[in-house]
Amino acid sequence: MLIAIANQKGGVGKTTTAINLAAAFARLGKRTLLLDLDPQANSSISFLDPLTVERSAYELMMDGDAPVEQTIYRTPVENLDLVPARISLAKLESKLVGDFDAPFRLKDRLEPFKKEYSVIIIDTPPTLGLITVNALVAASHVLVPIQSSYFALEGTDDLLETIEKVKARPNPKLELLGVLVTLHDKRTTLAREVHEQIRRVFGPKLFETVITKSVRLEESPAYKESIFSFAPNSSGALEYAKLCEEVLSRV
Repeated sequence: MLIAIANQKGGVGKTTTAINLAAAFARLGKRTLLLDLDPQANSSISFLDPLTVERSAYELMMDGDAPVEQTIYRTPVENLDLVPARISLAKLESKLVGDFDAPFRLKDRLEPFKKEYSVIIIDTPPTLGLITVNALVAASHVLVPIQSSYFALEGTDDLLETIEKVKARPNPKLELLGVLVTLHDKRTTLAREVHEQIRRVFGPKLFETVITKSVRLEESPAYKESIFSFAPNSSGALEYAKLCEEVLSRV
C-alpha cells in the first residue's frame, strides 16, 4: 500500500497527517516508510536533524545509479523509516522538465524495494507540479486532507482533475482512498457547516474520522516525536489511531 497525501493548498494538515498516520501504522507492527517530497522538509525535521542528512529524496529521484538504501534513514519510531527532503527538491522540477520519463522517476526508483515495506506514505508539496504527479503515478491510493474552513473546497476540482488524468494513463490503478477533514473546531457553527458541505460533495469518500485542532499536534514535531509518544492520551493520538483503522478497513 502506497498512499500519497495530497492537496495543493498549504496549511491543511498534510504533513501532520503524513507523520502521524505513518507512525500509527508503525505502532501496529507494520514496516512503514515515510517519504518526504516537500522541499520545506517538515516531515523530515519532525524526526531528524537536517544536518545529518547526506542523501535525500532529491538524490533518490535524480541519481538513478545510487542505491536507494542510501536515502533511507531510521527514525526513533520502531518500524518507521524515512526518506528525508532537503531544499534541493525545489530545483527538481526544472531539472526533470523535458525528460521522457519525468513522471515515472519515483515509481521506477521505489519499485525494487516496495516489497520491503507494508506501507509507504508520501508527503507531497502544496502544488500540482511534477513532484506531486510523480507521487500520484507511484501511489496505489491518494488521501486528501481538507481544512475545516470557509475556503475548504477551493482548488479541490483541480486536484481531482489531476488525479483523474493520472488514472487515465500513467496509473490506472490509483484510487481516491478518502477525504479527511482536518483542523476542525467543532465549537464553531462555521466549522460544522463546512464539514456538512464537504460531506455533501464527497459522500462515502469522506472519512468518518475528523482531526480536530490540537495544540499537542502542533507541538510534537518540535520534540521530534509523533503524537503517539508525545501525547498518547490526547485527542490527536486517538483520532490518528482511528484514522489508521479506517484506512485499513478501506484497503
